[in-house]
Amino acid sequence: MAKGVNLTALAAAASFGWLLSAALPARSAPPVPAAPAVQAARPATPLDRFLSRLHTLQVSFRQTLVDAHGALLSRSAGTLIVQRPGRFRWSIHPLPAKPGAAAGAGQLMVADGRNLWFYDRDLEQVTVQPVSAALSATPAMLLSGTVDVQQHFRERLAGRRQGLTWVFVEPLHPSGADFRSALFGFEHGTLKRMILEDTLGQEATIVFEHVAVNRPVPSAALTFTPPAGADVIGKPAR
Repeated sequence: MAKGVNLTALAAAASFGWLLSAALPARSAPPVPAAPAVQAARPATPLDRFLSRLHTLQVSFRQTLVDAHGALLSRSAGTLIVQRPGRFRWSIHPLPAKPGAAAGAGQLMVADGRNLWFYDRDLEQVTVQPVSAALSATPAMLLSGTVDVQQHFRERLAGRRQGLTWVFVEPLHPSGADFRSALFGFEHGTLKRMILEDTLGQEATIVFEHVAVNRPVPSAALTFTPPAGADVIGKPAR
């Protein structure tokens, strides 16, 4: 599995990603009933409606990561740019654990429509793979329209909590996913929060701010060239 599509790596480094301030309590998600074995026909959810009108998305975010026992692992901040279908840029920077403490440079993930690039600024290391070879069931790919939601995810309404309307999402094929479940929180139809549980039981809470929908995106924001001197692992598709 490519490092760039690992939610835990993204969240701990600042991960989306791949997919965010005081520490939020662990397991802050609303309770969700057990999922049926097969997703039946259902009315459109706020997530369906949001994605149906989404062409571009530009947000800043704050992220908090806790372990399976609720202990704080990291806090971070960053930006997410999406241009559907199939292109996004997720940049994340860790926040200092204490005032005045040094923080790392963070990570960057870019899907340019052909390749998925992951750049660890601290290690000066780039990992690349064709999008067709990347894990398909990731929150960033769901938002970017890289994959068909119905074919890769099961979703259902999960009630209201914290002033938001929640939609619960889980991969239909867990072996092809980098997360166990996700909750998308909406306010007046706008995505405001994601809560992601990875396959290790760690939970990332991502709070979106300054949400801009369907505004022009500079083309340069969705391309990537490895910095001079960086180690490159993998071979991009041409």
